[in-house]
Amino acid sequence: MTGLRRALSSETSKAVYVRRLFHTIADRYDLITRLLSYGQDQRWKRRLVDLAPPGGGRALDLASGTGDIAFALAARGWRVTALDVTHRMLQLARAKAPARGVSFVTGDMMALPFPAAMFDVVTTGYGIRNVPRIEPALAEIGRVLRPGGVLLSLDFNRPSNAAMRAIYLGYLTVVGSVVGWVLHRDPDTYRYIPESIRRYPGAGGVAAMLAREGFDECRVIPLLGGLMAINTARRLR
Repeated sequence: MTGLRRALSSETSKAVYVRRLFHTIADRYDLITRLLSYGQDQRWKRRLVDLAPPGGGRALDLASGTGDIAFALAARGWRVTALDVTHRMLQLARAKAPARGVSFVTGDMMALPFPAAMFDVVTTGYGIRNVPRIEPALAEIGRVLRPGGVLLSLDFNRPSNAAMRAIYLGYLTVVGSVVGWVLHRDPDTYRYIPESIRRYPGAGGVAAMLAREGFDECRVIPLLGGLMAINTARRLR
């Protein structure tokens, strides 16, 4: 995995690697998220959407992928903008449900193309872990949220227990290697996930970063015994 680790060793090389990776896997993205989430992906996304404030408003779904969270929010009356850095992902999302009231934008989480205080809620599934640097992405989220607006982020967690972490990352490495070889003839394709988790501060670390960025009510909701988690936070007024 030397090549993969080298690709993730700097902000610039990670940005290039992640863009190329998600373009490569886009057409199999839904299948992979089901496999690597133990079939629980849809349930976790519903849990995230259940945490959105009632009443609707403007929502921004970051790293939207093929649109699962965006469509679920729209079904509850939110006016949703779905943003992803991979244009192919958004093409697949449009093909899924072209008339569900979601607008699509190809863009970067670290430089959001929206004015300040535009959204009532920002959501992301597996997004914050994949940015080249987390702090600028959180700052951008804070900028586009209105005062009192809410961030909801679902992602793989980084278990604090070393033994549990080793088992978890070992499982993801083995499964990712097999799936990568079968689908792409490249075992490194999905080894990216455990390697990115090794470099991720975990949900608790993200909560601390959010607090430093001026968010309040920073909480971690553990899923799957803490192997997955939802971060929630509110932008201070």
